[in-house]
Amino acid sequence: MNLKQSLITGLLCFGITAGASATSLVATTDALVGAVASTTEAVSDISSSLRDSKVVRAARDDAASFVASNGVIRGARLETALIHIRQQAPELAKTEDMQLAQAILSR
Repeated sequence: MNLKQSLITGLLCFGITAGASATSLVATTDALVGAVASTTEAVSDISSSLRDSKVVRAARDDAASFVASNGVIRGARLETALIHIRQQAPELAKTEDMQLAQAILSR
């Protein structure tokens, strides 16, 4: 095999590898986007059904502080609302506190 053939073979192998990596990246991205969309939809549905909850309404200021501080400030009303939401909707038990706080604010 001469240098030209070796170079062409190497480039072809690189192209196949790059294509496989790109396909893997697309599949991973699609899976992550799908999971986030499902969680966001579930949180949105729950926040709509809980919008009249006094506990959730009372946590609005605490939720705003929590989101604005990137999770550093955690008020008692927010903690109570998070527990309440998770009791009312067990499917959200593993949902991040930040997502729930944002859902409280989006109502």
